[in-house]
Amino acid sequence: MQLLNLKNNYYSGKFAETISKLYLRLKGYSIVSSRYSATRGTSAGEIDIIAKRLHTIVFIEVKKRKTIDIAKEAIFKKQQNRIYHSAEIFLSHNKKYQSYNCRFDAICFDEHYRFIHIKNAWGF
Repeated sequence: MQLLNLKNNYYSGKFAETISKLYLRLKGYSIVSSRYSATRGTSAGEIDIIAKRLHTIVFIEVKKRKTIDIAKEAIFKKQQNRIYHSAEIFLSHNKKYQSYNCRFDAICFDEHYRFIHIKNAWGF
C-alpha cells in the first residue's frame, strides 16, 4: 500500500498546500487557517490558506498543474470572486483582522512541485 499517491489530484493538491504552508512559515507568515470554507448556501468558495504577516492578512490560492503558467491561468475570475466573498465572510467572523491590510496571493506549482509565490495576484 502506498502512503501518499501524488498522482491523485486530491493528494497532489494537499501536498502542494503543505509545501506552501512550510514556505510561508519560513518567510515569516503565521498560518491563521487552511481550507477555510464559508457558510453553506453562499456564493463563497474555499480559501486554501489564510496567513498573516505583520499587519497584513493574506488569502492564498494554491494551484498545481502541469506547468506554472497553466496553474496561473487556472485561477479564473469566477474563482477569484468566490475567494473574495469568503474573505469578506472570514473578516466578518474574525473582527480582530478587520483593521488589517488584505491581499490575495497565489502559489502556483508545476508537476515537479517547483513553484512561485505571486503576491497581489488579483485585487478588488
